[in-house]
Amino acid sequence: MRIDDQLHIDTPEGARLSLSLAGPIPRALAYGLDLALRGLILFLVSIPLMLMGGHGYGAYLVLMFLLEWFYPVFFEMLWQGRTPGKRAMKLAVVHGNGAPLTLNGSLVRNLLRTADLFPIAYLTGFVVMLISPRLQRLGDLAADTVVIHVPPPARARPEPGEGSEAPDWPLSRDDQLVLLAFSERAPGLSRQRQEELARLAFPEQPPAAALEKLRRVARHVLGAPDGGQP
Repeated sequence: MRIDDQLHIDTPEGARLSLSLAGPIPRALAYGLDLALRGLILFLVSIPLMLMGGHGYGAYLVLMFLLEWFYPVFFEMLWQGRTPGKRAMKLAVVHGNGAPLTLNGSLVRNLLRTADLFPIAYLTGFVVMLISPRLQRLGDLAADTVVIHVPPPARARPEPGEGSEAPDWPLSRDDQLVLLAFSERAPGLSRQRQEELARLAFPEQPPAAALEKLRRVARHVLGAPDGGQP
């Protein structure tokens, strides 16, 4: 059984980003946590609503509908592709090109859960996920979304002995986005992969030197103090 996989994305700037796809087990655990939280909310709210008679029962049904279909949409928009369950499991939903999840994407992937549920207990979604090269269920295929493991956050400040270095070229917005993406994803990449990316930016440097220079420039973009050359 496939548990996890890697998705490699080549950016327009020539860099390659590697995303760790989440398999069915962590996604099922995240769904279970969300299901338990929705059940707890319904239970707590049902107590005062049932005391209101018929109007309270109607409000309960409306709340149950909203939680079932729009609970994930609300949190995925609030927390950048994460519900409370996904956040606990360190998962997030992004588009297939690595871009942040949009409202349309979240609506499509969640409203199509009916198809994934057929005939029972997400059986269709589970089977489709196993045969999909990017571990996508039907809703993900329609919305062009994938569920990934969230990499550990990059340090916003360097450790003693590190430093930042201003780039020797005018940074465009795309350059800044690439450097920020490298800072976020570098902890999850092997040193060899980091050096390959660094050589794209500084082909005239040896791999190790190119990587150190790229790290210093990235720290400069993050606002780290200038520590000079190492």
